[in-house]
Amino acid sequence: MLQRFFIFCSGAGTQILADCSNGERNKYAGIGATVFFTAVMAFIASGYALYTVFDNIYTSIFFGFIWGLLIFNLDRYIVSTIKKRDNVKSELLQATPRILLAIIIAVVISKPLELKIFEKEINQVLLEEKNGMTLANQEQLALQYTPKIESLNQEIAQLKNEVAAKEAETNALYDIYITEAEGTAGTGLLGKGPVYKEKREKHDAYLAELSTLKETNGAKIEEIEAQITALETDYATAVNNSQPVIDGFDGLMARINALGKLPWLPSFFIFLLFLAIETAPMIAKLLAPKGEYDYRFEEQETVVSTWVAQKVAQRKLLMSTDVDINHEVYSAIKTEEELFRYKKKMAEELLKKQADAFHKVQMKGL
Repeated sequence: MLQRFFIFCSGAGTQILADCSNGERNKYAGIGATVFFTAVMAFIASGYALYTVFDNIYTSIFFGFIWGLLIFNLDRYIVSTIKKRDNVKSELLQATPRILLAIIIAVVISKPLELKIFEKEINQVLLEEKNGMTLANQEQLALQYTPKIESLNQEIAQLKNEVAAKEAETNALYDIYITEAEGTAGTGLLGKGPVYKEKREKHDAYLAELSTLKETNGAKIEEIEAQITALETDYATAVNNSQPVIDGFDGLMARINALGKLPWLPSFFIFLLFLAIETAPMIAKLLAPKGEYDYRFEEQETVVSTWVAQKVAQRKLLMSTDVDINHEVYSAIKTEEELFRYKKKMAEELLKKQADAFHKVQMKGL
């Protein structure tokens, strides 16, 4: 049962192999097993690759199964079309396009499995790339908000400097009228005289202006700080909204690019492994000597080709003979006077009818 299934996978004629030796059947069963397990590996590889795209196990299994069937059909076709010849160069020539196709299939099959085998290393590369993208994204978004925030901070600093300057002037007037009262400066008279009163009134006026300025600038500073807080909130929201895009940067193409940044030698050996698996049936068939199955298969082919060649030759001979007979028949008829008179009579009648028809057409036109 299992042998028959693998023989079917090899693409060999089951009826021909049924009459062959057990060793010949085992050879083609081995070739068919290689074709089958290559399709299984293709199913697993494509299923994983599609899972990274769709993130749905059922969809991945379905399309992976379709891909596995496609690879199975291609491999079975490739192996079944390689025919053993007595000429090695002819065999290599007919196998060259099939080997190139096998190399392409090996690349397609091996790449998803490489992604799975080196998954941890790929995740590390993707993490570094994501971190770099996060920093770059934050810097890019900051360019939209930082100038505005810096401008608002400068306004706050300017308002605070106005208050500080006014406060310094007020403190200076306070020192002036205190020293005037103590008699250590100004008029030099001890006590609260008219000069002291004047300086005290000027200080009180500045103090009232300072209080008003503090209240006004404080309200402005609170408003500006509210604007800064809103800008910082918008910046944080923009960063949070764009972060899922960066976090989702782990699709199939991103992983393949990350794999390309890893050392190439391990991936190359995995590719060689799948290339060996993929080309094994063809190489085995090319290296194996011409066996019983090949002779029986060639016999069936030559029976059909000989029969077709005979039919074609018969048709050509029949056509040639028919041409010669017709030539002789018409040559003999050419000398018959009765036939000549009959054809002359018919030609005269035809010319009369054509003349009458032309005359009627001319009469209608008048």
